[in-house]
Amino acid sequence: YKPYYELPALNWLFRLMKAIPVSGRNRKEVLEGIERAREELRQGHVVCIFAEGAISRTGNLLPFKRGFEKIMEGLDVPVIPIHLDRLWGSIFSFKDGRFFWKWPQRIPFPVTVSFGQPLPATVKSAEVRQTIQEMGSDAVDHRRAPTDLLHRRFIGVAKRHWFAFCMADSSGKTLTYGRTLIGSVLLARWITTQRRDESMIGMLFPASIGGALANLAVAMAGRVPVNFNFTAGREALDSAIAQCGIRTILTSKVFLAKAKLEERPGMVYLEDLLRAIGPAQKVVWSVAAIVLPARTLASLVDRAKPNPHAMATVIFSSGSTGTPKGVMLSHHNVLSNIESLAQIFWVTQADRIMGALPFFHAFGFTGTLWFPLLSGFGAVYHPNPLDAKALGDLVATHRATILISTPTFYSTYLRKCTKAQFASLRYAMVGAEKLRDPLATAFQETYGLDLLEGYGCTEMSPVVAVNIPNVDHHGEHQKGIKPGTVGHPVPGVAAKIVDPDTRAPLPIGAEGLLLVKGPNRMMGYLGQPEKTAEVLHDGWYDTGDIAAIDDDGFIRITDRLSRFSKIGGEMVPHLKIEEAIHRFLGDSCCVVTAVPDEQKGERLVVLYTRRDVPPETLCRHLSETTLPKLWIPKRDSVFQIDAIPMLGTGKIDLRTAKTIAMERLA
Repeated sequence: YKPYYELPALNWLFRLMKAIPVSGRNRKEVLEGIERAREELRQGHVVCIFAEGAISRTGNLLPFKRGFEKIMEGLDVPVIPIHLDRLWGSIFSFKDGRFFWKWPQRIPFPVTVSFGQPLPATVKSAEVRQTIQEMGSDAVDHRRAPTDLLHRRFIGVAKRHWFAFCMADSSGKTLTYGRTLIGSVLLARWITTQRRDESMIGMLFPASIGGALANLAVAMAGRVPVNFNFTAGREALDSAIAQCGIRTILTSKVFLAKAKLEERPGMVYLEDLLRAIGPAQKVVWSVAAIVLPARTLASLVDRAKPNPHAMATVIFSSGSTGTPKGVMLSHHNVLSNIESLAQIFWVTQADRIMGALPFFHAFGFTGTLWFPLLSGFGAVYHPNPLDAKALGDLVATHRATILISTPTFYSTYLRKCTKAQFASLRYAMVGAEKLRDPLATAFQETYGLDLLEGYGCTEMSPVVAVNIPNVDHHGEHQKGIKPGTVGHPVPGVAAKIVDPDTRAPLPIGAEGLLLVKGPNRMMGYLGQPEKTAEVLHDGWYDTGDIAAIDDDGFIRITDRLSRFSKIGGEMVPHLKIEEAIHRFLGDSCCVVTAVPDEQKGERLVVLYTRRDVPPETLCRHLSETTLPKLWIPKRDSVFQIDAIPMLGTGKIDLRTAKTIAMERLA
């Protein structure tokens, strides 16, 4: 950039390096710079281009400028893609909203430089960006040290923030980082000594201090915490316990009574454990937690050889379309996803996250449990994400700044939470289902805050992409949010669109099957290598979602392959029909499913909850839309029901919806 090139203190260095000055304001000077670069290439020299054209203010990879295409025009020289990793946080990055005066700086500051295979001279800027994004996802593997484990990271954070607020919940309890560390170490010692031969420990807790402490303790003891979905029913719980070979389940008597869950063999109650710890133990381990270095303390509690690629948890998929599968996530998977979030959401010790998602939910585990613990800010937990009044009060009381939930839950908050209650929020993230325009608009108008739609899957630990606030800084505008999309892939994650049948890459803007890869990609499905092989191909995870990626790198999800019906030989998307119904009936009040049909292969069925709209009226409305006639369900396939079936994660229970449809038709 010419003004920097001409700085007297640095000009000698730029001239020594044969830098080519460029100006974005003078077309003649731009053309002169391009011609000089072309001449250097003709002479066999290397020309290095910074294709983003600006330092990232958002933390994401920016769209690539097309200037290098002009430089390459008519020349037959290779393009070498280069990726620089770990620069975020260095003195010249825009971390925390400023370029300089970031302290303390690591010296030396480690970076990873990756060189890719040569690309042809005719390559387009978007293709080079795609290549570099994929190189970036591979580069994250070089960050890990052998001791880089979730609980070891937490010990270091807790010792640095000993007296800072760590967590609270709706019971009124509050813990500092120091007390959280001591409590989890004491519990970990019990697990280490009393459960020597058990590799996995079951967890039956709501989002709460008790659940957070139990997860921390199990990880510190070198075991794998498995949080069970207590809303999924006995059959799903039995299946999860059997798949993991669980013998011990940590839980709470108070929670079992409130949730009306039956006691099981192997249950150990947190209240009893805490009461059984003697005063001498408390004193010894409190002193140890205070005075011992983090690495020494971690080794005393967990004597196993540290390995960041070891399993950190098993999370059972929601089962919205089938039987839940156990997704195995490593410490490296979860840590990488947390580092991605920390790069795009700038948090400080003053931040508070409102943790209403359960820990058996992938975002509850990564986003509301480990993200604050490893980033040094606080979390406030509440066991029921639908209890809008209590949640609003907690946000107001603790001045929560981050809220993560689903569209279904946000619809409830919109009706019951006041603007004053949500006044402290800085980020409101939404995922698990498609965010519809009426809800996004109403939330923005009520609270003055954009709902930041994201996208993820348990198999990706879970965050794949998310919208973030736009950044305007000294005349530089960088777009972080685009309505109707799920945002950019988070740093370290690469995404591409392929043909669902041939798996051939599709051009920018084309709709196709979404594949993703990154350091957060799961280890596999527990005990199901054949299921793992079905979704993992050459390092890429097959999401099963239909999507498109635009010129700016934003991902737009259009439907799920599993949510299409083949009727008369044509693929019919359920989501498009639901969108037409929602425009007529309002938000979150219907689901479209399909049942087998002898004549056409499948039959579309609509379930909806609006009592004041008879099925005839709804069918007439659909027939007046621009939907193809083949997509419009018959009158005898439209049913009013009391409530749309939901999973504990806030997603629509598609499996139950199909069962209801078949019962109604029968």
